[in-house]
Amino acid sequence: MENSRNWPEIVAEKDARIAELEALVKFYEEQFKLSKSRQFGPSSEKGDLPEQLGLFDEGENTAGPNAPEPELERIAYIRRKRVGKREEDLSGLPVEAIEHKLPEEERICPECNGPLHQMGHDVRRELKIVPAKVVVVEHNRAVYSCRNCEKNSEGGVPVVKAPTPEPLIKGGLASPSAMAHIMTQKYVMYAPLYRQEKDWERQGVALSRQTMANWVIRCSEDWLRPIYDRMRIKLLENEVLHADETKVQVLKEPGKAATALSYMWVYRTSGDTTRHIVVFEYQPSRHSDHPKRFLADFKGFLHCDGYAGYHTLLEITIIGCWTHMRRKFTDALKVIPMAERPASAAETAIKRIGRLFHLEDQWEGLAPEERHRRRLEESRPKAREFFAWLETLMVLPKSAIGKAVNYALEQKERLMNVYLDGRAEISNNRAENAIRPFAVGRRNWLFCNTVNGANASATTYSIIETAKANGLKPFDYLEFLFETVPNTATGEALDSLLPWGEAVPEHCRMPVKEWGARRNAEKKRNGIYDVVCPEVSRRGA
Repeated sequence: MENSRNWPEIVAEKDARIAELEALVKFYEEQFKLSKSRQFGPSSEKGDLPEQLGLFDEGENTAGPNAPEPELERIAYIRRKRVGKREEDLSGLPVEAIEHKLPEEERICPECNGPLHQMGHDVRRELKIVPAKVVVVEHNRAVYSCRNCEKNSEGGVPVVKAPTPEPLIKGGLASPSAMAHIMTQKYVMYAPLYRQEKDWERQGVALSRQTMANWVIRCSEDWLRPIYDRMRIKLLENEVLHADETKVQVLKEPGKAATALSYMWVYRTSGDTTRHIVVFEYQPSRHSDHPKRFLADFKGFLHCDGYAGYHTLLEITIIGCWTHMRRKFTDALKVIPMAERPASAAETAIKRIGRLFHLEDQWEGLAPEERHRRRLEESRPKAREFFAWLETLMVLPKSAIGKAVNYALEQKERLMNVYLDGRAEISNNRAENAIRPFAVGRRNWLFCNTVNGANASATTYSIIETAKANGLKPFDYLEFLFETVPNTATGEALDSLLPWGEAVPEHCRMPVKEWGARRNAEKKRNGIYDVVCPEVSRRGA
C-alpha cells in the first residue's frame, strides 16, 4: 500500500530526471557541434546573398559545369575591357624598355629584295622581379685639420669632421633599410626571425635571430617609441575610439610561468577622422586597470565587446558591438538541424540584426548629424522591436540560443548607445581588424621571449598598422623614420614625421588606385558587409 501511494511521486521524479538528462544531452550535443564548427567549419558570418562568396573557394563557387559558353561578341568585349584594366594596373610601375631590331644586313624585303624601313613596333609586357640583395655601405667620414695651426699653433690643432647621419646602433651593422626589412618581414609578412635567419644565410650573411631580436628591441625603443608616444597623445584627443584585446604568451616574464597568458591591447580611432591611429599596448593581464590607466585622459565614446573590464571606465560611454552579439546567434544557428533553421529564433534574430546593418550601409556616406537623424527615425525603432521580441522568447538558459538571448539582453543598454551619436558605429569591427595582423603573426612566431620583446612588438605593430591605415607603405615609412628620427629633436618636433605629417616623402605613399582599393576593402570589413539581411539586396530596395 505504501509503495502504491508513492508511485505517482516516483513517476514524477523519474520524469523530471529524464527531462533534466535530455536537456543535459542536448547541451552537450550543442557544445560538440559548436566545437566541430569552430575547428573545421568556416569562420565567416556571411548571409545568404549570392555575391557573398568565400575567399578561397571563389573559383569553385562561380564555376558552372553545365553553364553555356558565352557568345563570341561577349568574349571580345570582356577582353577589350581587361586590356584597359591591365594598363591601369601597371601605370604606377617603372618601365624598362628592351628594343628588338633586325640587324642592318637582314632588313631586306623577302619579295623584291628592297630595303626595309621601320613602320612601327609591337609591344609585349611582362613583370620582372628584382630580388633583394645585401650591400655593405661604408660611411667614409672626412677629417680636416688646419695646416697653419699645425705649423704655428703652440696649443692643440683643431680637428673638423664632416657630418654623418647618426647610426641606429653604435658599433652595429643595422642600417635603416635593413631594420625596415626585418620589421616588415616579421610584422607585415609574418616571417619569424628564425626564417629570416635562413634567408640572410642564403644571401651570404651570417645574421643570427638573437642579433635581429636585439636590433628590433633597441630600434623600437630608441627610434620608434618617440613616434609611438606622439601617436598615443593624438589618439586620446579623439572623442570616439575602438578597443579590443587578445592573448599572447611571454616565456620569460618575472613572477609568471612560461605557460601563463598575457594580453596585447589595441586602441584605434573610429571612422569619423581622417587621421587614423592604431596603438597597441602589452600588459601582463586582462585586468580592467589597464584600459582604465591607458584611457585616463579620454572622455567620449568607446566601442568594445561585452568584456566587463571596459564597463568600469569612468566618464566614458561604452558602445556595444552588434557584430559580437550577432555572433552568439550565429553559433546558436550552427547547432540547429538545417531543416529547422528557417523557423528558428536564431535565424529570425540574424535577419532582424541584418536589417540594421543594411540601413547602416545606406547611410555610409552621410554626415554624422544626418546619420544620427536617420538612425533615430528608421533604425532605433527596429532595434527596440528586436529587444522586445527577445524578451518574449522562452529558452533554456544554458542552451546556445539561451546564451545568445541572455547576452543580448544583458548588453542591451550598451548596444543601444550607438543611437547617441552619429559618429558611433554599429560594430567594433575596426578594433578586431586592427588586432588581426597581430593574431595572424602569432600563429607563426607563437610567443614572445621577453617582456621587452612584447613591448617592441606593440610599438612596431602600432607604427606599421597606423602607416597602413593612412595609406603608407610600411617598409618605406619605417626606412624613412630610421633615417630621420635619430637626427630629429623629440617632442612636438616629431609631429611632422607622423604618418600624415608634411615631412613624410611622397614615395612612402601607396599609389592612389591601390590605396582606394584598400580603403574600400577596409570599409567592407569595418562596415556591414560581413552580414547583410538576406531579404533585401545589397544596395537597397
